[in-house]
Amino acid sequence: MKKWLMAVMFGAVLVLGACGGGDDGASEEPAKETGGETADAGEAEDIYKNSCASCHGGDLEGGAGPDLTSVGSDLSQEEIETVIEEGQGSMPAGLVSGDDLTTLAGWLSEQK
Repeated sequence: MKKWLMAVMFGAVLVLGACGGGDDGASEEPAKETGGETADAGEAEDIYKNSCASCHGGDLEGGAGPDLTSVGSDLSQEEIETVIEEGQGSMPAGLVSGDDLTTLAGWLSEQK
């Protein structure tokens, strides 16, 4: 019973920690002004931090979810989009959608 309670509490802490995240007040506009891949990579990293990092780790190193440091070596952008849309294993479906999905999947496909 105690192990079950600890597991539930640990899970709640992970979920609540993922929902947190402070706004450091920095504007995103200067990053977008640099243009090109830097703006897209910065936007993709923000999407990742808000939707994925709680399970896959802040540096893609894994945790509750698998390591994504070389996911682009194994999956194409389209395959990554499918996994995000439909979910896989314990990962729920639809955590990211629309343009954010395309941006995130493109960035993850470059992780090799």
